[in-house]
Amino acid sequence: MISGDSIVALSSGRLPAGVAVLRISGPRTRFVVETIAGGMIKERTAVLRKLRAPDGTVLDTGLVVFFPGPASFTGEDVAEFHVHGGRAVVARMLETIAGFDDVRHAEPGEFTRRAFLNGKVDLVETEALADLVNAETEAQRRFAVQNAEGAQSELYLGWRRRLIHARAMIEAEIDFADEDDVPGSVSDAVWFDVRSMISEIDNHIAGFHAAEVIRDGFEVVILGAPNAGKSSLFNALARRDAAIVTDEPGTTRDLLEVVLDLQGLRVRLIDTAGLREGPGKIEAIGIEKAKAKAGRADLLLLLEDAADPRDAGPLLVTIPALRVGTKLDLLDGGAADDAARRYEFGISVVEGTGVDELLAEIGHRATQAAGGAGDVLPSRLRHVELLGAANRHLHRAADDGTPQELRAEELRLAADRLGRIVGAVDVEDLLDVIFSQFCIGK
Repeated sequence: MISGDSIVALSSGRLPAGVAVLRISGPRTRFVVETIAGGMIKERTAVLRKLRAPDGTVLDTGLVVFFPGPASFTGEDVAEFHVHGGRAVVARMLETIAGFDDVRHAEPGEFTRRAFLNGKVDLVETEALADLVNAETEAQRRFAVQNAEGAQSELYLGWRRRLIHARAMIEAEIDFADEDDVPGSVSDAVWFDVRSMISEIDNHIAGFHAAEVIRDGFEVVILGAPNAGKSSLFNALARRDAAIVTDEPGTTRDLLEVVLDLQGLRVRLIDTAGLREGPGKIEAIGIEKAKAKAGRADLLLLLEDAADPRDAGPLLVTIPALRVGTKLDLLDGGAADDAARRYEFGISVVEGTGVDELLAEIGHRATQAAGGAGDVLPSRLRHVELLGAANRHLHRAADDGTPQELRAEELRLAADRLGRIVGAVDVEDLLDVIFSQFCIGK
């Protein structure tokens, strides 16, 4: 599928930069390259050329690479201009290229959208490319690369192929039961495989939280009474003064968040308002926010001043939690040892005692939540919703009390839901949403 117009955009990072990469795709690409680079260049070879506007004005000197379609990222003719990364240079280059007939500036995600429409990537691989562009940690990068290379797509397409085969066998049994070349009964084998698939899909769906941890981060919420040392610990773990620390109770009244990179995983650390009875109106709002955030956390750090324990009121017990005694530096040796035994972690931010050990435990918990390395996980909520819908159809199909014709239809509907994940069936309504996630130039 070749589009009628060509698109151009800056595909590299923020300007100014040492080098900027401008990408053009579409049927006018070859003409643009011949005009600006002063003639055609060898395919798939970086060539140094003096770049000129149609009127002969020199724009810059840089590298030009031409990728003929369909063996290109978008499936169309594609070219890249590697020029100096000054704002004026890039602006003039874009203005010149977009000045050619039937060439315009690209919209966000339009290069990848053309790659999808031309069959170069499927929807799951497209989403993985967006994740790869946005990856901030090593775990996010590995997860995105695995899916961009097709591991997730192959899993879903494999299930879909099995369902199509199962449906064909059931319909053959229905339509040609008297024919010699149709096995006498394929039902047992088909429904055994369908029930196996239900279990496989359920197990796969169960991995969604691990995928959320990798993509969105492992959320750690610090809770405790006022002056329990929450903000001091928050600053120590963040390794900067991210929160105000004073002796006045109730200093923190809203949620504060920093992002850490622990063992290659994104960890979101959240400081909260001190929990106590009878707070002021503004502080009460902060406490409600703290409790709501804690209810959605992956891990709670329940802090208590070991030198002056105070009741923080009823705390959540359904969320995994670590009890942390703070301010050990205010206790003498024997009292500090006794206090340390009362908590899972005893720390002193002032002396640095126990902070590294606590940080290591948070990283360990995050790694456990992210699951095993190399696992194929559902990376989007829409995947989980469609997988769940597929499994509901499979459960109905596996019901021995349902007529064979209806069971075959349930198999078709399940295969359809799996096809929608990768874009093998109509997904036009999803495209604008998916490609809006991309930056311009990708």
